[in-house]
Amino acid sequence: MAAPVCLRALGSVCSAALFLSQLYVLSGRAGSLMTTKHAQPQSTFAKSLTSTSTNTPYFKAAESTEIPSYVTKCPSNGLCSRLPPDCMTCNTNYSCIYGKPATFDCRVKPHVHCVDQNNHEQENFTINMTCQFCWQLATTDYVCTNSTSCMTVSCPRQRYNATCTVRDHIHCLGNRVFPKMLYCNWTGGYKWSTALALSITLGGFGADRFYLGQWREGLGKLFSFGGLGIWTLIDVLLIGVGYVGPADGSLYI
Repeated sequence: MAAPVCLRALGSVCSAALFLSQLYVLSGRAGSLMTTKHAQPQSTFAKSLTSTSTNTPYFKAAESTEIPSYVTKCPSNGLCSRLPPDCMTCNTNYSCIYGKPATFDCRVKPHVHCVDQNNHEQENFTINMTCQFCWQLATTDYVCTNSTSCMTVSCPRQRYNATCTVRDHIHCLGNRVFPKMLYCNWTGGYKWSTALALSITLGGFGADRFYLGQWREGLGKLFSFGGLGIWTLIDVLLIGVGYVGPADGSLYI
């Protein structure tokens, strides 16, 4: 009678232990799932923080302000009306009368500081200039490139294509850099007085032609004794009037 009761009690204990073990396993799986779900948003948030920190220098670089190159040409706290054209932006009026005085409204560019006659800082001002295009300026108002490959002593006189740039303190309409056809006017360092003196004194030996770089003519004069004096007299006249010049085509000093 006691044995069946013990067996039933033992079965109840085993059933309770089995139920508790299954409940523990289920609770462990649920906890791991919850940990995974919470960890995933945290990793996403960490990635967003990483991407944000990575992109931060990019936004800083975009917002950084660099000083333009034209600022080096602009005097600080100088008169606005005397600023170089690269330091201002003007509302030019191309309908003005050529050769007549004209007034234009101007504004300084960013990072440029200037003052008026009363030493007050200003941004908007007016300038007075002559109504003309840059290529119509006087030759003293612009600088052009020189050519060393054209002949200066020729008939007719040769020209070359030059690139001219207006000086900083000059105001004009149109492009400040323009092409222009100019006469050949470069020099190689030869002196007209030296060439003439050699032609008079040692012209019979071709010294004048050797000095000018014309060695073929110099050899001809040397071995012909100046063409028996006739060639010497002719060269004195030609060098005297400037018709015979240096062999490289340059002008006399």
